Amino acid sequence: MSLPGRHREKVRFGSGDTTCSAWHYPGTNGGCVIMAGGIAVTKEPASDLFGPRFNDAGFAVLAFDHRRFGESGGEPRQVVRLDDQLADWQAAIDFAAGLPDVDPDGISLWGFSLAGGHVFRVAADNPRPASAIAQSPLVDGRAVASDALRAMTPLALLRLLGRGVADAVGGLLGRPPLLVPTAGVRGAVASLTTPDAMDGERALDPDRRHPDWERTVAARIVLRLGGYRPGLHAPRIRCPLLVVVCDQDLSALPGPAVEAAHNAPDAEVLHLAGRHYAPFLEAHEEAVEAEIAFLQKQLTRAKAAPGGRDHA
Repeated sequence: MSLPGRHREKVRFGSGDTTCSAWHYPGTNGGCVIMAGGIAVTKEPASDLFGPRFNDAGFAVLAFDHRRFGESGGEPRQVVRLDDQLADWQAAIDFAAGLPDVDPDGISLWGFSLAGGHVFRVAADNPRPASAIAQSPLVDGRAVASDALRAMTPLALLRLLGRGVADAVGGLLGRPPLLVPTAGVRGAVASLTTPDAMDGERALDPDRRHPDWERTVAARIVLRLGGYRPGLHAPRIRCPLLVVVCDQDLSALPGPAVEAAHNAPDAEVLHLAGRHYAPFLEAHEEAVEAEIAFLQKQLTRAKAAPGGRDHA
């Protein structure tokens, strides 16, 4: 939700051969939280429950759409290209560092679900972030894939795999993507049919404020996510990391995320009761208060470090 009277501005920054669209909430303490959501989840449903709260605590917020999704550029639409999305994060960091209300040493990362997995890789590859938060992160596609496949009926799985292969081949031939819903009930041909997949509607858009949010993704994703294992990069993460796991998460699974956190040099784990979307639902206050406290602590730490600048 965009709160009445709250100031935020639409901005764009370059990434690859196109531009990404973002909301910028100006901050007052020098810190900036860069935010993005999971598969096909655009910046508004991904960030509107958390971004304003971070902003109330003094932080600037830069919530963006990955390439080919939402209001960002890029063709073909609704196609997840993991390397491009990681490059979008780097472009967002570079853009945020140049904002007048942002201390380049006070940038933090926040990602949910697939973007929570991206946070592991981006934080490992980039020395700039002061901290990072991975919420219900998908850190090991191989571990998650078996559970996701078991949640599908045999017929739906065969149809999804067939559509994924056809979409991948069509992409090579320049054909438009073959789209599937991002979530569905068991038996549906959708990218995810785990028991908590359908919680996303009431978690991210309960009041139907986002009619333009397209809840589809190119079917080729089913062939690619199983090999995506950003949690393996945890030992290289140099900034403090908060991993928020939901103990009954049936989509991203808490176990791989906890293991990845234990492999990071400076990480803490927040356990929440509930399923994949609990931080947006029954566990929201617990999650947002813990995340604000973590961000404030790490911003203070970054400012106190040699060469840190105090913009508060």
